[in-house]
Amino acid sequence: MADHVRAVARRMYEAFNTRDVRAADEIFAADFVSHPLGTVGPESVKRAWSGMHAMFPGIMVEVEDMLVDGNRAAVRTTLRGLPDGDGQPPAAMLEIFHVRDGRIAELWGMSTLSRPRAT
Repeated sequence: MADHVRAVARRMYEAFNTRDVRAADEIFAADFVSHPLGTVGPESVKRAWSGMHAMFPGIMVEVEDMLVDGNRAAVRTTLRGLPDGDGQPPAAMLEIFHVRDGRIAELWGMSTLSRPRAT
């Protein structure tokens, strides 16, 4: 199971990085819940990804660490392609996924995107 959970998580980041927004239908469960955004369904993922890509055309997510336990994955990532904030470290995210029936069913996460960045 761990390999399958890891593969689904990696596929999600690959789809984001390659701008394959349509892949959200295959990656996320129909009743997917994003706890940080308070949204439901793959369409909410498509909107969020499209918004991020429009706002930051060069954005890429780089997986730094991934821990898998049963049907959950915890992933620490670095966000590349964002304004650097005058030498501040790149933004980072920590996300936890619950995988059900081969798709991401729930996501919890936090990031440093909301921290004040030097301008």
